[in-house]
Amino acid sequence: MIMTHPGLADWAVLTIVSAMILLPLWFLWSPFAQQHNHQNADFNGRITGLVIGNLTKYPSLLFIAKLLFLSLFLLIIVAGLVGTPIAERNVATVLTWNLWWAGLIFSIFFLGSAWCAVCPWDALAQWLVRRRLWKRGESSNSLELSVPKWLRSVWPALVMFIGLTWLELGLGITLDPYATAMVSLIMVLLATVSLSLFKRKAFCRYFCPVGRTVGFYSQLSAVAIRPIDTQRCAECLTLECFHGSDEVEPCPTGLVMGTLTQNSYCTSCGNCTQSCPDSNVAWSFRSPSIEAISSARPHWDEAWFMISLLALTAFHGLSMMSFWEDWMNNLAGLIGDSGQLLTSFSIALSATLFAIAALYCGLIAMTQRMTSQSFRELLSTFAFINLPLAFAYHMAHNLNHLVREGAGLTDVLFNPLGVDSLPLSMMEKHERHITMWFSQDILSGLQVVLMIFGLWVAVQVIRYRSVSLNITSRIHLMPVLFYALLITGFHLWMLAQPMTMRM
Repeated sequence: MIMTHPGLADWAVLTIVSAMILLPLWFLWSPFAQQHNHQNADFNGRITGLVIGNLTKYPSLLFIAKLLFLSLFLLIIVAGLVGTPIAERNVATVLTWNLWWAGLIFSIFFLGSAWCAVCPWDALAQWLVRRRLWKRGESSNSLELSVPKWLRSVWPALVMFIGLTWLELGLGITLDPYATAMVSLIMVLLATVSLSLFKRKAFCRYFCPVGRTVGFYSQLSAVAIRPIDTQRCAECLTLECFHGSDEVEPCPTGLVMGTLTQNSYCTSCGNCTQSCPDSNVAWSFRSPSIEAISSARPHWDEAWFMISLLALTAFHGLSMMSFWEDWMNNLAGLIGDSGQLLTSFSIALSATLFAIAALYCGLIAMTQRMTSQSFRELLSTFAFINLPLAFAYHMAHNLNHLVREGAGLTDVLFNPLGVDSLPLSMMEKHERHITMWFSQDILSGLQVVLMIFGLWVAVQVIRYRSVSLNITSRIHLMPVLFYALLITGFHLWMLAQPMTMRM
């Protein structure tokens, strides 16, 4: 028997539908947007700034944080390799898929790309290759090759993200502790090989699917690492933020603080805060989603990553619908698939990616005909619509997992290898089903807020990005507005359906 989570309550659905009606009406009647004022509020010295700012400012504190997450990572590896194969009893699968991956998405809004600063994959690679715990390592430990031009984009990360989705949902590694550990080790291996071959951290910049997802989502974050005084950065000739210093590594992704306008490739490593001779770099509050709305620069490869991110997020939701298994069985019957139904799954994954891309491209083509603007420019510029829509649904979906499937975490932590454990009984599954961190109404209310937030930001993206494209007619923006509403409606439909429990 498959246990399912209930979908959104009727009142929650009606609230979101009301927002889907009112926001477009407001969009049609509101004045055209003006250029955003990109003011950052320095909070270095306040409570949040003291915690996060000092974490990246002092290498010893960052080292301790890395050790903490590395300890958990090693626990996952050991438990996955030698612990029980029962997924719900093994800390490897529970910690990785129920807690880390679900909670990571929420951390981005409040902490930006801070996860990358303590990432155990990168920490192990850095210590193995550079042979330094926090000081600058010898360059001779790496071949320091330039990344080939054909790899200098986010296409490799997108391919890896699609591959990771295939492994996660197609092969079902979320229910296999051993496979979870092996994939984690492979990621460490890739990071280490990349650091051994290429300059700086090519894995973080071009290849890491988690890092690129965090990077793009962090365009919606309420915090960022930025210059305190931009004029001082403009007058700087030594650029320690880029080159590093005698003690501090250079920026791992090749960023210059004085020209930094978006979080996409910042790993929050703290190198710039440590190396700046004027102490002119700090964490700042800023208007949430400001980058996606107006300040981030559109690029072709990044646009396709954002479109695919939306499609893959939607596919995650579809694969957890109560009717998904019937869909796969029916498709397998049509094409003669058998076994794990990997061919059927691959077709469904490809179809979802194609459907979202085709829908978006078709509506962009309609906008092009009305405006006579470049299709490539329109596609890249309005691709930022996909970010808030994907982010809002991703959080709303993950909230269900966190609230409902975290009940057994304590038991797993006390017995991380699952020694002498048995699979969950139907009684235990039912108990987890009804045991929540907070009530169903609060859960639904939070999901409503998230979905309305996503649509609101998407509408703001349309308003402000149209200014940069010199589009002055609301009629010309109807296709992209329709796209935002259609995707929101699709996400709402999925949230209203019963969702199967992961474990």
